[in-house]
Amino acid sequence: MDKGYLLSTKDLCALDFLPQLIRAGVMCFKIEGRMKTPEYVATVTRIYRKYIDLALSEEPYKVEKKDLEELAQVFNRGSFSSGHLDSKPNKSLVFAQKPNHMGIYVGNVANLKANKGHVLVNLTDSLSIGDTIQFEKETTKYTVSELMLKGKNVPTAHAKQLAEIGRMKGNLHLGDKIYRISQKELSSFAKASYQEEHKKVLLHGHIVLKKQEPIVLTVTTCNNTNPLFHDISVCFTSSEILMEAKSKPLDKERILTQLTKTKDTLFSFDAIDVDLDDNLFLPSIKVLNELRRNALEEILVIAKSRLNRLSPTLNSEDFNIKRKTFSPKRTISILLNVLDENESYENLKNVDQVYIPLNHFSNKKYESVLHTITHHFDTYLYLPTIVKANYKNLLNTMIAKSIDTFPIKGFVISNLGDAIFIKKMCEKYPNRFSFIGNYTLNVYNHKTQEEWKKLGVKKLTVSPELDSKTMQNMTENSLVEQELIVYGKTPLMTMNYCLLGKTNRCFPTCKVYCKENKEYYLKDRLGFTFRVMPDRVQTVSTIYNSKTISIEGSNFSVSSYRIDLLGENVEQINSIVETVLAKQRLEGKEYTNGNLNREI
Repeated sequence: MDKGYLLSTKDLCALDFLPQLIRAGVMCFKIEGRMKTPEYVATVTRIYRKYIDLALSEEPYKVEKKDLEELAQVFNRGSFSSGHLDSKPNKSLVFAQKPNHMGIYVGNVANLKANKGHVLVNLTDSLSIGDTIQFEKETTKYTVSELMLKGKNVPTAHAKQLAEIGRMKGNLHLGDKIYRISQKELSSFAKASYQEEHKKVLLHGHIVLKKQEPIVLTVTTCNNTNPLFHDISVCFTSSEILMEAKSKPLDKERILTQLTKTKDTLFSFDAIDVDLDDNLFLPSIKVLNELRRNALEEILVIAKSRLNRLSPTLNSEDFNIKRKTFSPKRTISILLNVLDENESYENLKNVDQVYIPLNHFSNKKYESVLHTITHHFDTYLYLPTIVKANYKNLLNTMIAKSIDTFPIKGFVISNLGDAIFIKKMCEKYPNRFSFIGNYTLNVYNHKTQEEWKKLGVKKLTVSPELDSKTMQNMTENSLVEQELIVYGKTPLMTMNYCLLGKTNRCFPTCKVYCKENKEYYLKDRLGFTFRVMPDRVQTVSTIYNSKTISIEGSNFSVSSYRIDLLGENVEQINSIVETVLAKQRLEGKEYTNGNLNREI
């Protein structure tokens, strides 16, 4: 039995693969920022910018050790991983020992002076005043405020030196590993980079100040690359009339000083032309401030109006579509995630459609029971959520063999790439198959419904992530038939990784636990168990919720109810179907109504 943080992956580092990814046509790289510090984002962005530019240049591409060390310093969970980018099996994707920042190993405790709170350490890396450190048996982080070499205070100690760190107390022992969690120099450098960087919308100003006339300020945007601020010009006139000065006439420098005070705004003046008569008096300099403020606010109003036109809020009235209301009679669909070759599935009652995962059709031991099911019920091949490139040919072969051997009614499609599959199947087998969209298509609005309908999808499965109000909005007057999952353990995660083989690809020496007739579970710190299902064809695992969804679905405008099963026998299935048709739900601490009462 494995213990630890079994889903805690090492951080992805794709620096070595940037040239290949760029050649493959990647136009944008995403950098994690959620729940990370600004210093982390600044450091990672800076380093990836450097290597993207290098990959696009004619210079030799080589990743420097210093940059990898800086990335590891701002955050790493047991070093780095290439994720799924490499063609070789990744057996070090998960770091089970720790779920958060590991820091950089800087040495072990060589001696303790507990009464003074001093720790001696043989350094393997540098350490400076202001750095934060953590000891392996401690959760507390300490800031280094006293650092000595041979009894003398120093700002920095280096690798291979015996350093003494002062003011350290806690659960410390000889030999304990010490990690540098943050480095003051790197953090300060990162902070300076984002505190000093300001990208402004550049403006050109023209101000006219004439005797016996109001002040006229015209402001034009110079930022032509941003469609929101392209070619905007505004003009404002003061209510005050300029008079001849008796003393201290208005000068050009004073005017420029007031108009360029844009520090806390999105804007900055690139140039201001001043048309100023001699010897003018302005009763209050606030007039210039007001003109500037009015001009900048008006530019923002225009930009916001453009934003609304570029990305308007879509609603059903925007589309001239005749919606279809479906009959209140609901059919019953069941998904058999687990097949039992000894079960008498022909004894199922009130079941209209049966969905069976494709990988069951590759196992000869299920051939007889599959014949039974497909001849008694409308049977659909349930396609996998993840399809790896190297398995496409195998899966296509399995599909071809299955539809030749069994009377398959259609397919449950599970990812966006299946849109191409639909097209190919319709061209090869006109009007033979029906297509049902799985909830993993993440259909959350009527516009997306319309697009899937155009592609040939007959029915869409409502996402179990939706709350009751959103569900009702999605199902009422829907463009296509809707199916609601009213029972089953919801997949919490489908991952490109085998928890049993501890790798993302099969390898020759694997013990192939996935083919044993056993059930596998993850157990959390509260004692809840989560079923783990390997797919036995690809190196993919699905993790299911510990609780079972049970919903009374009569309030939703759907054409069918779906029941997801994980090994329930025929008697149990019939009982669940009876409960659903009786407009009831199963009660008890092992059941949940999902997200019905939550807002998404």
